Amino acid sequence: ALDFAVATIRRLLGAIPVMGICLGHQLLGRALGARTYRLTFGHHGGNHPVKELATGRIAITSQNHNFAVDAESLDRRRAVITHLNLNDQTVEGFRVLDAPAFAVQYHPEGAPGPHDPAPLFAQFRTLIDQTRLDRRV
Repeated sequence: ALDFAVATIRRLLGAIPVMGICLGHQLLGRALGARTYRLTFGHHGGNHPVKELATGRIAITSQNHNFAVDAESLDRRRAVITHLNLNDQTVEGFRVLDAPAFAVQYHPEGAPGPHDPAPLFAQFRTLIDQTRLDRRV
């Protein structure tokens, strides 16, 4: 499903900054060649703990999805996993290495921890600003 969206994301990668959220996370993963799979029960509601691997920081997240990106199929030459679900160890975030793009599976805009998403949106703003500067040179 949504092969047209995956193809569009492939074309956009490297052309503009991309931040995938929830379904966007899954589609960006597929655009990089990863597979997705159906979760037994899905992740729904608030209070899902997610660990940011670089800092060890735990965010309490809001989620509503039935699929996950398969960690084993994510090409580590193109992406690095940045976040893990502490309940089941599924991929909750990754950063693209060869384009200004990243994604999170949860809904940072849902803000169950009201300040938890601020660094993600700041990171995206930085990608936008850096892309603008790079294109001026």
